[in-house]
Amino acid sequence: MHLCAHNWMRPEPLEHSLRRLSSLGYTSIELAGEPDWYPVEETRALLQKYNIKCWGTVTIQYGTRDLTASDPEQRQATVQYMKDVVALSAALGGEITTIVPGRVGKTAADAGASAEDEWKWVVAGLREVAAFAQEKKIRIGVEPLNRFETHFLNRADQALALADAVGFGCGVAFDPFHLALEERDMLAAMRACGSRIVDFHVADNNRRAAGDGSFDWPGIMATLAETGYDGGLAVECMPPIDRSPIGRFGAAQLETEPLDVPAGQLQFIVDHGSAVLSEAYYTQLLKTSAETMRKFI
Repeated sequence: MHLCAHNWMRPEPLEHSLRRLSSLGYTSIELAGEPDWYPVEETRALLQKYNIKCWGTVTIQYGTRDLTASDPEQRQATVQYMKDVVALSAALGGEITTIVPGRVGKTAADAGASAEDEWKWVVAGLREVAAFAQEKKIRIGVEPLNRFETHFLNRADQALALADAVGFGCGVAFDPFHLALEERDMLAAMRACGSRIVDFHVADNNRRAAGDGSFDWPGIMATLAETGYDGGLAVECMPPIDRSPIGRFGAAQLETEPLDVPAGQLQFIVDHGSAVLSEAYYTQLLKTSAETMRKFI
């Protein structure tokens, strides 16, 4: 296993992110699924400059990106978007792409859409994406999120059923933050996924840095090792903002300098219950996570 991090949580130039990750001992990155942001040759040069590998990519599900949408044109556009995210991973030497089927923040089906409709639409869309990924030699994993972020896929058994229906080597992206909320026994869920875990996300139970919550990381990592997983430990902190007068962080959590953040990306961050984090606070989250997880590598 190796130390990895997502980069969607704080909008900033990629070189800035890579410089930070390199200084903190990270060896790979899981890029936000925004292919237009990462010209391949330029991105490849930056990765080489900071000796950071591309572990893979993750779909960023906001706006019209939604395989559960009742509009067939919207679903087909989402399929093409997901293929583009897979292609970005392949072009940069990545190994995986994590896919969230529905739009983050969508917690009810479209009017008139049944559960059977949604399942049929998602399976059909993901089969097309998964077949493309197999051609590109990229493993894809569907990620269940907690019920407050999606109504569609919340548990590991649901994710395995979806992966089975999709075929083409589809697996599961395991995120303990989400699954601790939804599983009766998160470690049993991890064992049930077994060798089909293709990606593993890292944040504590409160979605702060690993080590800043109540998770039993030795137990979690011992179980993950039992499954045979040997990929990235992709840090994905997205802490709540403390706006109370008794908070330890408060204003120090928030970015005060103006940043050019696309409206969709900003909404995606807000929909995760957070905000644009300050440089110092974000760096500390990654530093603490690295210190916690390094002992398991």
